[in-house]
Amino acid sequence: MTELDSLKNVEAEIIPVGRKAYDFFKKRKFNLGNQYINLFNDLHFDHSIEIIEYLKQEFVEGKTDRVKLVYNEFKSVIQQNLIVEDLLPIRVNQQSHEKGEGGESVISPVGRPDFIYEPSQNEIVKQLLPKHLNIQMWRVLLESSAAEQGARMTAMENATENANELIYDLTLQYNKARQASITKELIEIVSGAEALKGV
Repeated sequence: MTELDSLKNVEAEIIPVGRKAYDFFKKRKFNLGNQYINLFNDLHFDHSIEIIEYLKQEFVEGKTDRVKLVYNEFKSVIQQNLIVEDLLPIRVNQQSHEKGEGGESVISPVGRPDFIYEPSQNEIVKQLLPKHLNIQMWRVLLESSAAEQGARMTAMENATENANELIYDLTLQYNKARQASITKELIEIVSGAEALKGV
């Protein structure tokens, strides 16, 4: 049982981005939500904003409890890695639980001093969080696009090499057939000349 098959047993909604993803999941009868099919033909930052707005709305309204991104990470022209990462909820790394003055448990980042913020921390988070999500989605779209172009480039290079090998083999075969035909004609001419000598 693959990881994809296990998604059929949970109430997962898949948001395909791109024609290949849409065709793949539709053919296998997965539960599809919004579809963004022809984005990679003309990719813009507005596309990432549109996708994030939909995902945020689903999350805030409680229609989904988490959002995972599955995409191809571009490492090089010949290597693309499949990445699965959490988008929502956003998890804060490296926290420690400390006791406050009244004995209550206080969560604070490890090794970071407490600063005075202007405007407040909540205001800053409210402004930065949407931008952070938009940038993360834009990064994923760009990684996927670069991985696709790299895969296409590799495929075209392989096709060119195969075509050159085929041309070489066919040229060799053609030259052998031509040489055999010329040899046959020469033998016929020599045989005819020898036959005329005997007359």
